[in-house]
Amino acid sequence: MDFGNSDGNFQERILPYVSRTFALTIPQLPMPLRATVANAYLLCRIADTIEDEPALSAAETRVFLQRFTAVVSGTEAAGPLAREVAARLTERTLPAERELVANMERVGLGARLGEQRGAILRCIELMCDGMHHFQRLASVRGLARATDLDSYCYYVAGVVGEMLTDLFCHHSPQIAARRATLDELAASFGEGLQLTNILKDFWEDRSRGACWLPQEIFSRYGVELAQLTPQRPDPGFQAGMRELVGVAHGHLRNALTYTLAIPAQETGIRRFCLWAVGLAVLTLRRISANPQFTSGKQVKISHSAVRITQLCTNAAVRNDHLLRMLFDYAARGLPLTPPAVAQAAAARAALLASTTREANQPWSARPPRAATL
Repeated sequence: MDFGNSDGNFQERILPYVSRTFALTIPQLPMPLRATVANAYLLCRIADTIEDEPALSAAETRVFLQRFTAVVSGTEAAGPLAREVAARLTERTLPAERELVANMERVGLGARLGEQRGAILRCIELMCDGMHHFQRLASVRGLARATDLDSYCYYVAGVVGEMLTDLFCHHSPQIAARRATLDELAASFGEGLQLTNILKDFWEDRSRGACWLPQEIFSRYGVELAQLTPQRPDPGFQAGMRELVGVAHGHLRNALTYTLAIPAQETGIRRFCLWAVGLAVLTLRRISANPQFTSGKQVKISHSAVRITQLCTNAAVRNDHLLRMLFDYAARGLPLTPPAVAQAAAARAALLASTTREANQPWSARPPRAATL
């Protein structure tokens, strides 16, 4: 994956250290889309790193995220912010993430984002606002309602699905012709991937004092999330997890429909989507088969499973019928929330986020959706 310049080469080098999954999928994209998506992902990762640093107070984090949004928009220089944030990051932040923040200037910013700046900036703004709101609420008690989980997943991943749709449509008039279908499914696609990660990483998140599962669901099974311990398996907790596996499965069914709406000749974009969807489905299978897991490592899929997913989806990448068969085989036995129900939940979360954003911004500060097209 050669971006053809020193900043691009830095992005190429750092990517595998901050996301193994995206390091696999982004190189499948055609240029120049590949460079744009890598750039956008690394910007999201910087925001996530700032939000996750435990040494920062809530007020400091908020200010840093606001300044980072200004950097992305081109109204503030990156260098001073990069130095200030890097100096505050502790060893609890991964070395690669500290390096990424310190080299903020080497990730495309402001006018360097090109015609796609509107889509990327919208994603960063929504993500920074939403992440900070939910991080202030984080506790082992979990989120109150299932709709809170929908909103959290939208802010950290649904917005990425919407941004990618903007970038894909800008890349190809043939994709843009199918925009209506893609727009309906974009948020659900992202939320399916995020919910899968939330389920997989439950115990690790809890050890850091955060739980993103909704108490509302687990109350139906007589479970108090704050009282769980990995040493005492709880059948009610396992039942609640199984229900959420079904929700994630419904979202991933929508992700497959989204992917099949991409024209078959766009094999690189299809592979980018299919690999992410396939790995998520296999992760759900691992969670479902091992409901008493106490660590994400116990349900992490193997390197051989990753390779098989790549080979199978590559062979079938142009064949929609075969791709559906592969998905059905991989998802066999999983509980399923109807995809239309999952899609509607994602749409409600997106509408709520949009309404909240408009209420908190002056009209002049609201870049429209798909301003890049």
